[in-house]
Amino acid sequence: MAHTPFELADLFPDDAALIHTLKEGNAHFAKLADQHHHVNRAIHRIEAEIEPTSDAHAEDLKKQRLALQDEIAAMLNSNR
Repeated sequence: MAHTPFELADLFPDDAALIHTLKEGNAHFAKLADQHHHVNRAIHRIEAEIEPTSDAHAEDLKKQRLALQDEIAAMLNSNR
């Protein structure tokens, strides 16, 4: 499988250590990161034409990913 963009380490390269720390010690952050991973993989499968779906469903997934990224970014900002 090709490189999947939008992984947390790609989005927040300067916060790799903080991401790891929060995944280990903050259950809510760990849940958000896991949800982001699953939604991101689903989008990748759709875009790679591995898993067909409707345009509406693909757009809903992209909106979910953006919402998760916003919440993750806010948590990273508040824990710096």
